[in-house]
Amino acid sequence: MAEITFDDFLAVDIRVGRVTRAEPYPEARKPAIKLWVDFGPEIGEKKSSAQITAHYTPESLIGRQVLAVVNFPPRQIGKFRSEILVLGLSDSNGDIVLIRPDQDIPIGERLH
Repeated sequence: MAEITFDDFLAVDIRVGRVTRAEPYPEARKPAIKLWVDFGPEIGEKKSSAQITAHYTPESLIGRQVLAVVNFPPRQIGKFRSEILVLGLSDSNGDIVLIRPDQDIPIGERLH
């Protein structure tokens, strides 16, 4: 993997947000959940389609804090416009586990 500069890292805007709404997305090619994440007054609420159905149900995500890249261009995922990339890691089966702070953090806070 190519090295990047610190300025390259700073160009990626990663923020903490709180899931306010989550719905199944059965029309997606791979099983997914539609998420609405609140990042506070500066950024507002943004949407994402996340392939996280192995470990999460829509109901279990409401109120959960997540980390997401908020400055990627939006992508059309089927009929749903995904505005952010919610971050996660693959478990031993290749299923995504969300990254979140281990303490409650004010929404909108930027990763340093």
